[in-house]
Amino acid sequence: MQTAVSKRGQTVIPAAIRKRYQIDAGVHLVWLDDGETIKVVPVANDPLKSLRGRGRGKKMTERLLEERKKDLHRE
Repeated sequence: MQTAVSKRGQTVIPAAIRKRYQIDAGVHLVWLDDGETIKVVPVANDPLKSLRGRGRGKKMTERLLEERKKDLHRE
């Protein structure tokens, strides 16, 4: 998808992207510039709520316990 930038520096977020990422009026966006590319990331109103379920199916408890065992051996 491609959009243009206006004289005032404004652009339009395509409707398909707005719907997919639930970007409505009042949503804040963070612009990340790594020197080569620019990423636009929507900021969740409730960051903790937006993370819910992200680790599902990844056996996070087991991974945490394994990392703790490794840390004990390093000390």
